[in-house]
Amino acid sequence: MSVQVENLEKNMVKLTIEVPAEELEKAMQAAYLKEKSRISLPGFRKGKVPRAMIEKMYGPEIFFEDAANMLITQEYPKAVEESGADIVSRPEIDVTQIEKGKPFIFTAEVAVRPEVTLGEYKGISVTKTDITVTEEELNEEIDKERKSNARTITVEDRAVADGDTAVIDFEGFVDGIAFEGGKSENHSLVIGSHSFIEGFEEQLIGKNSGDEFDVNVTFPEEYHAEELAGKPAVFKVKINEIKTEELPELDDEFAQDVSEFDTLEEYKKDVEKKLVERKEAEGKRAQENEAIDKIVETSKMEIPDVMVDSQARSMVDDFANRISQQGLSMEQYMQFSGTNMEQMLEQMQPEALKRIQSTLVLEEIAKKEDIQVSEEDVDAEIQKMAGMYGMQAEQLKEYMGESEKESMKMEIAVQKAIDLIMEHVKEEGK
Repeated sequence: MSVQVENLEKNMVKLTIEVPAEELEKAMQAAYLKEKSRISLPGFRKGKVPRAMIEKMYGPEIFFEDAANMLITQEYPKAVEESGADIVSRPEIDVTQIEKGKPFIFTAEVAVRPEVTLGEYKGISVTKTDITVTEEELNEEIDKERKSNARTITVEDRAVADGDTAVIDFEGFVDGIAFEGGKSENHSLVIGSHSFIEGFEEQLIGKNSGDEFDVNVTFPEEYHAEELAGKPAVFKVKINEIKTEELPELDDEFAQDVSEFDTLEEYKKDVEKKLVERKEAEGKRAQENEAIDKIVETSKMEIPDVMVDSQARSMVDDFANRISQQGLSMEQYMQFSGTNMEQMLEQMQPEALKRIQSTLVLEEIAKKEDIQVSEEDVDAEIQKMAGMYGMQAEQLKEYMGESEKESMKMEIAVQKAIDLIMEHVKEEGK
């Protein structure tokens, strides 16, 4: 095998890989052996047709696709290692020559890690963090706890109000015809949640239990169901029940129910302390992001488009994993949100680019500052991860391969680079 490396624009390279004709012959023979049990010709038992006879009947091209796939899978990793290129994207493969008796030649266009020219990264100005907790913020936090401990009661002496849950039957019609998916019974709808078509929930306010009435709305122009998009609709609605939340009284008993404290005053002080800690953590992250953004702005690097595409796809995959844990598939999410995969990938592009730039800058700082990661650093991180997963550290360590450990070392080095940046920042008032 031989490899030629051609530098293209924007940190892309083209690898031209030539595999000897003998290797192509071996791959074609392997393809024949894989497929021969399924091939039959008149005069031969199934699985016993000689390769030469098959090639005479159908041409040697019958084995080219399988042979090419075998050789690409086998030879591409060797070519990458031989080239010495630091590849950061999946290859775009193109077969340029496949002919019996001749070398097999294919190309792979890939992105390589961009070179980074760092801007100034010490003495960066960041916005000073305000960790003051206002009375309003404290009350909002306590109200969240009250709402999580609220009990639901049925309302019988008044009409639907904003924030109530209306239990309704409904059926939707367009041009007088009921449409699929537009009917439900005893559906609980929180007024003000905006989970229904715009304008629907507002028309329930002021109605009473037992009322039957029409709700007139218009589907959005970008609605996922094309046959309904932009069309006016009438929903026949009946209110079966009105429910609301009754909040617990704000007193010592409430404090005892939701915390380890005996008095409301002690509970409030603890909530305030936790809010300060949260603001400190959020402020730290905000300052880190601000500093990194400023370093990226003054640094120079050329990011290949395929690298951004790959990162965006990875982000979409992560999102899909998160919502699947909530029992929602990507197909369902796209239907509910009225979007598609292409739009999602496009929406992810700016954040994908930002993540790549930030990572490259931090890795370059770690390299320039000769930041070292010790085995103790790795063991401490494994210990932390083991605690999160409820495992023993040694058990988790056994599951990790060398690539995972190297990835962890790089993440630790990046965090050390962030710490170094933050040691030298200058805070400025808002």
